[in-house]
Amino acid sequence: MSALLPPMLNLYGFFRPASGTPSPNESNKATFSQPKDSTGLAVSNELHTALKQCEDTVDRIAQECRAKNTRFRDVEFDLENDADLWVSNLFDHSLNNDQETPLPPSERPQPRDVLRVTQIFDKPSFFVDGASSNDIVQGELGTCWFLSALATMTTKKGLVEKFCVARHEDVGIYGFIFFRDDHWVSVIIDDQLFTSIAKYEDLHPSFQNYYHNDKELYNKSARKGNHSLTFAKSATDGETWVPLIEKAYAKLHGDYAALDGGFSTEAIEDLTGGISTFIQTKDIFDIDKFWTEELMKATKDRLFGCSFNAFGRKIVKFGLIGDHAYSVLRASEVEGKRFLVIRNPWGNSEWTGAWSDGSKEWNAETFGLLPMLEHSFGNDGQFVMECAHSVPISAFSGLTTRSDSDFLKCWDEIERTLLLDEGGSWIASSHWLRVNARPLPSAWTYGDVCCRFISYAPVSSSNLFTVTIKIPQKTSAIIVLSQLDARSFKRISSPFEWMFDFKVFKRGHNLPLGESAQNRFFSRSVNLELVLGEGDYIVHVRFDRRPNDDYIKDCNSVDQRKLSRVRMAKAQSQSIASNFNKELNSEDLGVAMEELAGFDFEDMQKKATVAISTDADPSMPKIDAQGVPGVIVQVTVKTDLDSDVASAESNKNPRADKPAEESCKVENPAEDSTSGAKPDPPKTGDIQSSQAAPIPIPPAVVPASTETPTQKAPDSAEDNVVFMGLRVYTDKNAGAAVIGGQLRHEMEAALASSVKPI
Repeated sequence: MSALLPPMLNLYGFFRPASGTPSPNESNKATFSQPKDSTGLAVSNELHTALKQCEDTVDRIAQECRAKNTRFRDVEFDLENDADLWVSNLFDHSLNNDQETPLPPSERPQPRDVLRVTQIFDKPSFFVDGASSNDIVQGELGTCWFLSALATMTTKKGLVEKFCVARHEDVGIYGFIFFRDDHWVSVIIDDQLFTSIAKYEDLHPSFQNYYHNDKELYNKSARKGNHSLTFAKSATDGETWVPLIEKAYAKLHGDYAALDGGFSTEAIEDLTGGISTFIQTKDIFDIDKFWTEELMKATKDRLFGCSFNAFGRKIVKFGLIGDHAYSVLRASEVEGKRFLVIRNPWGNSEWTGAWSDGSKEWNAETFGLLPMLEHSFGNDGQFVMECAHSVPISAFSGLTTRSDSDFLKCWDEIERTLLLDEGGSWIASSHWLRVNARPLPSAWTYGDVCCRFISYAPVSSSNLFTVTIKIPQKTSAIIVLSQLDARSFKRISSPFEWMFDFKVFKRGHNLPLGESAQNRFFSRSVNLELVLGEGDYIVHVRFDRRPNDDYIKDCNSVDQRKLSRVRMAKAQSQSIASNFNKELNSEDLGVAMEELAGFDFEDMQKKATVAISTDADPSMPKIDAQGVPGVIVQVTVKTDLDSDVASAESNKNPRADKPAEESCKVENPAEDSTSGAKPDPPKTGDIQSSQAAPIPIPPAVVPASTETPTQKAPDSAEDNVVFMGLRVYTDKNAGAAVIGGQLRHEMEAALASSVKPI
């Protein structure tokens, strides 16, 4: 799994001795400037880069497999050899039998075997006539929200195919991309899948006798086909895209159990990079306008899902299942009637009300509507509902009503996702911060954090707050405030589940330009769509929280191998924040192979000695590093996130994660010297050799401690920490937004004297 913004830690920061406390310049800082590599990124360009990187990786691995005459086996998600690790969540790996589990053992999925696609199907094919909502069938896991999102995506031609990036089915390798937090992530998997049919050897002798004690006959008749799969499958036998994309999504989040329950809007955001909004049908003011401006645009630049609340009870309403995600496949207006075609991801259990398959509404006159709606009768989970026009209650009140069978009256919630890469007209800027919220009990109010962004055409400047260029025209803008996608580490993420909202002001004005749209409580993000002119804008945020019932307080009671992977996922995710302290989290952060490739520890050790000594005393004289290939190493201490960070590694990956405080620059003095001219003398702390550097040296390594690491004690100071990201989308012709963040914890005195009580 790789990302355009690698969440791995630079080696120098990883192996530095941890100080135990944040560095002074970090802990005292209250204002944070946006990293330059997250400003003004073209949404379509980001996507195209991610697609190309994923495709290149899949092609390279496939070539290696053919050269070694082997099929691809994903050692990072090996279902056959490490099945228990990838099926269960952290609770299931508890060493304490009293530890609570989310599902009793009898209700958990119980795979019986692992087979490759070529063992399950005689003639497997990733797509059979393209991706269709009718392909999708839910398995033994609560992934209706994810499968509903897939079904919704199939309504836009070519959308699913775009994100199923590359594959070499002959060697069993597949590549997908997902949008996570604010960057695209590549996920590479093999073709192993869990099956629910027991091996012949595990059968009772009476069952073996039923198959005439013929193992080959049993395998051909019982263990072949889609029905044998444990999790999601396609309704078309031999088609594999549904179980494989679900597997890739499970790998992204650490295991299959992490996918049990969710919201389809979040899945569509992950699958497309779009922006989702939650709409409560009771709050729609103008029904006709909603039909024209929203539902009629389904599958064009937006996607829709729907559900109704059952409040934890098993409620079935005209065949519809409560607390279950459905997909809106299309909207059509024919012969003066408004229809929506909807699908249940189960592939069965349909609507039984008006316009359901075989209902009285279908007669000789209306059968002709079926081809227009692209619908046919059958127990396939797809059905038709009418969205009635508004009917005035009286000529004087102006109030309207709807029939009981109306689409908007049957559903409580509609989820809309706006697709952003259409036409390539959007550019995005983002900034993430680690925020300390006030501990409870405290006032539910604004004032803990604010973000400032300036709309301007990009220029070369290190002062993002004062240097601006005004936009010559207005621009449509979308402001998204998000918390991290914690699905892979929810059980250790925080004792609280977080919710927030925000208001936007033009700087110096006291009336808000808008506030975030109402979203589902404790959802991952909130957003606001508005039109902005040139200028400087302020976003004020308000936090709320409730206990996280899934939070694990005692991590010593769970399997440490599983915990290590979960903690690594958490640290990598959090490292996106500008004020994230990598030193304090070095034990949990991984190291990218790009930092290691081509170098041994001896060279890194010698460089580490010099780099750390120089960091401790920048005025120290140069040191001769004997035995290290000749280079000039310039170590620079950086104290501002706005400052330029120079490193040789940035040439390999221009968006590689950079430490906020250190940078190493590798130079060849011969490159900047003319014939007969003497190179400039080395700067303080430089190391110079007469030999030219054949390859750049990566950041340094300090020897690992021989002491056995101890389990980190729970830190109550982290209980009130939330990681928050602001992402601003603007029209590329109007210029990008640059974002700066301010935290209240260093401004208490100033605020106490200036903020009036509310």
